[in-house]
Amino acid sequence: MTHVSVRRGMLYVTIAATIWGTGGPAAALLYRLSGLGPVAVSFWRFVFGAGLLFGAARLLRLGGWRPRWSGLLTVGAGLAISQAAYFAAVAASGVAVATVITLGASPALVALGARLALAERLGRTGAAGMVLALTGLLLLVGGPSAVSATGAGLALLSAVAYAGVTLHSRASARPDASTQPAPVAERAGAVREAYGTAMWGFAAGGVLLLPLAVVEGLLPSGGEVATVALLGYLGAMPTALAYGLFFTGLSSVRATTASVVALLEPAGATAIGVLLLGERLTAASAAGTAVLLASVALLALGESRGDSRAGKYA
Repeated sequence: MTHVSVRRGMLYVTIAATIWGTGGPAAALLYRLSGLGPVAVSFWRFVFGAGLLFGAARLLRLGGWRPRWSGLLTVGAGLAISQAAYFAAVAASGVAVATVITLGASPALVALGARLALAERLGRTGAAGMVLALTGLLLLVGGPSAVSATGAGLALLSAVAYAGVTLHSRASARPDASTQPAPVAERAGAVREAYGTAMWGFAAGGVLLLPLAVVEGLLPSGGEVATVALLGYLGAMPTALAYGLFFTGLSSVRATTASVVALLEPAGATAIGVLLLGERLTAASAAGTAVLLASVALLALGESRGDSRAGKYA
């Protein structure tokens, strides 16, 4: 929780995206065993995640940081809307279409917002990495198919909310607006604030999701032990750990780069499906996974070499 270099920030974001890939399979098991709906699962995920983050903050003595209420509401609402809209898009148009639109639109929205609001340049390596990532995503999920207007709108809403959270967190976590590294103490404060953003953001998101979760059904209809175990996993790994690493990584990694690296999530989910759930890996899916990994490697190379120097620390 001290100084986070660009290289370490890339590692954190990559680990976070990889862990996110386990969230979908865990949620699918929860729906099957517990009878809970997507909003209720998201609510309990936020509750478990926030509780673990608060406990870790107390254990690691990370006090002394107080949330900015405007930022807290922005992050909490963004996380809640992104989760709920994505699950609703899956119900309306299916997993493949919702994934293509949500994850495909997010990097473009973040890149545009980062250029306009944060003066971050994409650079040639970043542009090439984004093209590779979107190509790999289309291959991985099987390419475009029929899209309903409702599903497309919900998926785009999820992408906008995710982009807003990423941009806000990057703006809050970056240490200064210069192109030079900030003092270690200042960057350590940025890391602490990034951790606090994740912690309080999930608390606020849980509060916002509570009314909808109550309407949908807050308690499981069966498999209570397995449900608690899976919810604990969702709260601990894809929520508390992954988002904590992601927000911390944003203190040194550009917002656009982080949003593209996050596309590793469907690649991780595909690997789990093949290795653990007995699913078959098609040639297109294998190619898409390889292209996605190549895009992340290219972006990591660009960050380490400072391909887009202007805005690297901005």
